[in-house]
Amino acid sequence: MNSNNNQGELYSPNSKVPLKFTIEGKEYETFEQYKTGTELKQLAGIPLDTELFLSISKPYKDELIENEKQVNLARPETEYFFVKKKLEFFINNKPFTWYKQYIRGIQIRELGNIPAEDDIFLDIKQDWQDDQILDEEIVDLARPGKEKFFSKTRQTEVTIIVNARPHIWKEVNISFEQLVVLAFGSYDNNPNKGYTVTYSRGWEPKPEGTMVKGSSVRVKNKMIFDVTATDKS
Repeated sequence: MNSNNNQGELYSPNSKVPLKFTIEGKEYETFEQYKTGTELKQLAGIPLDTELFLSISKPYKDELIENEKQVNLARPETEYFFVKKKLEFFINNKPFTWYKQYIRGIQIRELGNIPAEDDIFLDIKQDWQDDQILDEEIVDLARPGKEKFFSKTRQTEVTIIVNARPHIWKEVNISFEQLVVLAFGSYDNNPNKGYTVTYSRGWEPKPEGTMVKGSSVRVKNKMIFDVTATDKS
């Protein structure tokens, strides 16, 4: 692989000519004859649990390089290492490459240097509302096309609908008890008094459901809540 090395000739670690190799299209140089799969991945910023391959000339198959495997970089031709499974996406119009099918919202935030006070959205085509991506949410990057994420300043208040009446809400979450107060003006702790709270038009992956005493949900603009009271006596 090195022009000063003939095939079969041993490479000297004291050589002044570096060994060249390529990982994912980017050229690297080293004076070390051997590198492990782990070292190669760390050099290129590739996660250790991602499969790395060495391109082998015809007619052989590409060689899987395990993390602990040592690769001889002093062979006659330049070694080309690559990842077969990689996905591309955008964060605020900047391209990124990911080596797994799924990515979490918090990872998108960290990659894009998005402040904690900003919300992250997935750009949805046509007339659909853009999908907000929460930090704990998991996104599938293997769907057709390239996902485009963007951030914007978080809304300080939203409108929620409780028993068909709009209310301005300025907190991130709302509790079972707070919804009862909005619906009836107070919360009755009498054991003979019961309440049922359901919601719809909420956040994915559970946009609708039933709440129980002591629980809370993250609010969304125009989220709908239905609160009913029952007398158990």
